[in-house]
Amino acid sequence: MVSLRWGGLAARAVHLISVRPGIVISGQDSILAVQALQGWYDAPSGLWATTGWWNSANCLTVLTDWAVAAGYNAGLVDVPGIIANTFNNAQRVSGSAHKRMSSTGLPTSTYSLNATEAGDTSNDKRGFSGFINDYYDDEGWWALALIRSWDVTHQQAYLDMAESIFRDMQAGIDDKCGGGIWWSKEKAYKNAIANELYLSVAASLANRVPAQKAHYTQIARDQWNWFRKSGLINDKNLINDGLSIRADGRCVNNNGQTWSYNQGVILGGLVELAQATGDRSYLSQAIPIALAAIDRLDDNKTGIIREADNCEPKCGSDGSQFKGIFVRNLHYLHKAAPRDEFKNAIKKNAKSIWDNDRNGKNQLGIKWSGPADLGDGPTASTHSSALDVLVAALAIGA
Repeated sequence: MVSLRWGGLAARAVHLISVRPGIVISGQDSILAVQALQGWYDAPSGLWATTGWWNSANCLTVLTDWAVAAGYNAGLVDVPGIIANTFNNAQRVSGSAHKRMSSTGLPTSTYSLNATEAGDTSNDKRGFSGFINDYYDDEGWWALALIRSWDVTHQQAYLDMAESIFRDMQAGIDDKCGGGIWWSKEKAYKNAIANELYLSVAASLANRVPAQKAHYTQIARDQWNWFRKSGLINDKNLINDGLSIRADGRCVNNNGQTWSYNQGVILGGLVELAQATGDRSYLSQAIPIALAAIDRLDDNKTGIIREADNCEPKCGSDGSQFKGIFVRNLHYLHKAAPRDEFKNAIKKNAKSIWDNDRNGKNQLGIKWSGPADLGDGPTASTHSSALDVLVAALAIGA
């Protein structure tokens, strides 16, 4: 039984769902987009069809952010029920995960997933029990999704699971490159996204587990100190994909792509760290990264965000998720440290998505200037990524 604490949210929903002059995305619009996302939801597995395991964690995260931004309406989208079903059933998905890098540096994830019968606890059929697999970034996405699920429902099981996932992630930290977490349990690559997620999860837990606040805060602080000195942030304030380990053991920036999600997760992590420590200098360190990313991702100076070169519209199921993650975290930063550049980027992209990148089923595509059917057509990944922008606009009143 999921207990609900929706008094304030429901009241806020009445305010937000009414159309206000000048607003880009109304509550009604967001409901249509959320309902379209749920057209891909597979209740027996607790996952979203047409996309991968880590992407489903992001589908859950955008729903939780929407619930906070727009309030709760059980007759339209039962977010606490979806959270509970995903929490229960996604753990009963058996499968394996494999990741590789394309020639352009695009990470590509392949999953073999099958839902098992309720009550089946055999280890060989529970490949993702406890939301654990061989990739620390996958684990980080699920930890963040469950933390946001706790924000909505205050169900302790979700926060406990996020802590459990984080303990597994901690096993990926060692002294190679002076610190940092590996991408996978093969321990062959230290990349930006896994390390950003490690920071963000630690800082988020610091703000939600009072008994362990000092513990998680110190981990997050140490992780940021390592990250900013690691070489991952280049001289343009952009974050490249990872580190190369030279023959002499030195670790240097690999000059890999500056994927949009690498510019995003760090922003949310620094927002949480600023809150945990009371030190707003962490926000000051986030702002140059955000501004550099907005400029780098601008599509021919139109203001529309597009993924790095050689990706859109064929970004695969991984790359198609990236941009929404950036804007999601940009919205977190804007709420903590408002700037016109952040609000304008969110507002412009939300309007373009709704006006140009939406098909007749209210499904949203990969290229935010449209049309929606480019590439592989709308999927749960492209849709949830674009939905992140609509939710961001709703949350900041754009």
